[in-house]
Amino acid sequence: MIVIMGAAGATGGATLRSLAALGVPARALTRDPARLAAGLDGHTLARTTVLAADAADPDSLRAAFRGARALFLTMANGPHQVRYELNAVRVAADCGVGHVVKVSAPAAEPDSPVAVSRGHHLVEERLRSSGITTTVLRPYAFMQKLLLLAPGIAGAGVVHGAMGGARCNYVDVRDVGDAAAALLTRPEPAGGAYPLTGGRAYSHPELTALLGALLGRPVRYLDLSPSALHAHLVGRAGMPPWLASHVVEIQQLAVAREETPDDTFLRLTGRAPRTLEAFLRENLHRFR
Repeated sequence: MIVIMGAAGATGGATLRSLAALGVPARALTRDPARLAAGLDGHTLARTTVLAADAADPDSLRAAFRGARALFLTMANGPHQVRYELNAVRVAADCGVGHVVKVSAPAAEPDSPVAVSRGHHLVEERLRSSGITTTVLRPYAFMQKLLLLAPGIAGAGVVHGAMGGARCNYVDVRDVGDAAAALLTRPEPAGGAYPLTGGRAYSHPELTALLGALLGRPVRYLDLSPSALHAHLVGRAGMPPWLASHVVEIQQLAVAREETPDDTFLRLTGRAPRTLEAFLRENLHRFR
């Protein structure tokens, strides 16, 4: 049995659907089983056992992990993420889970300039010291997060950022799910770390040019200082300050460290990753 934590989130849900497409049953954990079950397509639901569990409650995790051979670990970024993931690691070790696939970040280092990435590093280290075979996925920016820009593009034709001409790797979260499913279903998990990108990195000017061409109207990029972007995200976009800081930090990381595509996804799955252009075409109605 494969247990999916964060099954109601983007990567957890994508992995659940990818496993179902392979015909592999899974146990999906959520605080609201009825809501998760209602959101699953029939094919996925037929192969999924939905259980109530709360990452803040180790006893609920212990019941949910019983008999599991593998765990997919992903939690939403936030102030409690590290504590919740460490709860899961501790309980997985107690329950004899043999393999954990964890969604982490490209710059998961003890001195990373991205606070969330420092937390990922801590969880990774705890996993490795637990004796569990540990596989780490390092996806770059999710294409789906670009949908957060849709209101500003639809209303004013503007994208705000603080990246100048630096390029960003984008990956479709569905590809993350496919990669995770491939690793979770290997007969002999080997562990290791796997960066995940799309086939091309885009700067914000290149992104807005592509969107403008698809929409048939101008879309412009307004480059701000990091502090001005933070103020915009909090004051105009309504982001919590910690999340605005995270967005600014990952954009500044792209400025400091050149991002280029990687072929890991192709090697894991045997196919090319989904393209940004295809994703934007699929969701173009959101930007109009």
